Amino acid sequence: MGGAAAGTTRTRDARPHGPHGALELPSVVVTSYNLEMRDEDGFVGDKASRRAFVEHLDALRDHLRAQSDDPLKGDTGAISKRDLDALLSDGDPHQAALVLSAIEGFAQSLAFVIRRFVRLKSWAEVERIVVGGGFRDSRVGELAIGRAGIILSTDGHGIDLVPVSHHPDEAGLVGSAHLAPTWIFEGFDSLVAVDIGGSNIRTGIVELRQGKAPDLRKARVSSSELWRHADEEPSRDEAIARLCKMLKGQIKQAKKDGLRLAPFIGVGCPGMIGPHGAIDRGAQNLPGNWESSRFNLVDSIRALVPTIGEHETLVTMHNDAVIQGLSEMPAMQDVEHWAVLTIGTGLGNASYRNRTRPKGKSKS
Repeated sequence: MGGAAAGTTRTRDARPHGPHGALELPSVVVTSYNLEMRDEDGFVGDKASRRAFVEHLDALRDHLRAQSDDPLKGDTGAISKRDLDALLSDGDPHQAALVLSAIEGFAQSLAFVIRRFVRLKSWAEVERIVVGGGFRDSRVGELAIGRAGIILSTDGHGIDLVPVSHHPDEAGLVGSAHLAPTWIFEGFDSLVAVDIGGSNIRTGIVELRQGKAPDLRKARVSSSELWRHADEEPSRDEAIARLCKMLKGQIKQAKKDGLRLAPFIGVGCPGMIGPHGAIDRGAQNLPGNWESSRFNLVDSIRALVPTIGEHETLVTMHNDAVIQGLSEMPAMQDVEHWAVLTIGTGLGNASYRNRTRPKGKSKS
């Protein structure tokens, strides 16, 4: 991540006028995203990443090792989310208590980070925070989120903290439906979505299911494919070629499933997204240089997937945390200001203001 001065926050100063990274969306205004706060220890968001939880657990184990009483075995970073959940439910009391202690430490860190966010102008009126990302997909993550919410409540912060309702892997795809232009919903029942992360790339078909819910709250992923690029260390061009092969595979699957697939691809990608599809900063964990002025992800996808069905492909890209948050938009209509945090390799963030005021709220 880029280096802002200590104690400062970097945000987008100008509203983009192109289709990519737009702050003005049909149902919400994106009031901020990809905020980079720093203090004397570095990036504040790093205190609430998956790595931060591992550090909390490892510090506790170090202390116990000094007493020759560490109930766990092996490297802390190699313990999976599933293993941690099993220790909570089936481990002996010492093992479960150790995991609970790490959850408490992480929850305190998450609450600290949220307190820093809500000091910012773009977050000052946030009423509810959706928490997504891979860490949320575990009982450990759910307990940490719940505990952080209690800490904030007892501190007097009137903010609801809720886990994202879709599976985190699917939320990053489903949210793309809220980027699509209105004509998509008139003649098609599904669209293609991409979620690009520092370790994985996922492609999938989002079935809109507007007959069940016009506000897209029933939208779901009907098929998907995951590639863990971090295990293969490809070049940027190899990664794009693999991505487009995955897209073509999903398009074929949609046809096989009898879906009326829109000529639209929604793309979620880390970083600050320029109006013409360039990535300004924040993509340093992706394979190769995705921030080069000579590289445009949108153009690359269109070149390799020029048409879907009989129509020219339309590609729209936004920040991955923004899109994951948008998946929750139908459930956020009882508040005006809300936000998302995605806990993974780092801490993704975005804040929103609904265009339609909740019932019972005045315009004062």
